[in-house]
Amino acid sequence: MRLAFFGGIYNNYLALDFAIRDAKQRGVDAIYCLGDMGAFGPHPDRVFPLLHEHNVHCIQGNYDNSIGNELNDCQCGYTDPRDNYFAEISYAYTLQNTSPENRTFLKNLPTEIRFDFGEHRVLLCHGSPRRMNEFLWQSTCSTHFLETLADEHEADIILATHTGIKWHRKLSEGRHFVNVGVLGRPENDGTALVWYTLLEQASSADGPVLEFIPVEYDYRRLAAEMASENLPDEFIQTVHSGWWTTCLEVLPGKERAAGKF
Repeated sequence: MRLAFFGGIYNNYLALDFAIRDAKQRGVDAIYCLGDMGAFGPHPDRVFPLLHEHNVHCIQGNYDNSIGNELNDCQCGYTDPRDNYFAEISYAYTLQNTSPENRTFLKNLPTEIRFDFGEHRVLLCHGSPRRMNEFLWQSTCSTHFLETLADEHEADIILATHTGIKWHRKLSEGRHFVNVGVLGRPENDGTALVWYTLLEQASSADGPVLEFIPVEYDYRRLAAEMASENLPDEFIQTVHSGWWTTCLEVLPGKERAAGKF
């Protein structure tokens, strides 16, 4: 069995379309989205037909919960005023341009999905099993902490997103924690690539095989559409350069030091 996982579409229907087609060419048995369909990019309603057409199994992220319930903010978890300023712009645009039908879809999504993958118990969540908008960073999460999450939530493989940067930690007893990455924007690495994750059952005793898959999409077209929708130049600069210009204060020191700003 081979499964595909992605998070944080952030309205990037162009990357979503490429990722779905790429995953199907690789022979996946199912595709999962770990939440945050909206934010950052243009044309929110262009995401949903792709999800429905290709039977993508979705869970609710903080953005989806806010849009679905028409809340006052995105529940993104930012504390910095500059980060919140741009979050407010992004949220207002996405809420205004998401249809009532799609808001209802987001409102009714589950907050987690569980299933068995061979002998492994899989848990899909958005931020963490503890809290939808919790940031779990590679540099700040100890293995002991992740082991405790797996114990308390009775999971052998936990897959999450929310931070915008993919990573993987092997745990004891053949368990894993995986941040599957996002499709919506580059991961602050100076490239235009975005990422999704493949998980495959292996015939050996080594357990499941995990692979991060790069997505090359028409980022110039996305940037042009963002400009036509009057989205912030800071967002457009990130799409072109691959470097984050917003949401920087939430980054731990190690992750921020890897970026340009």
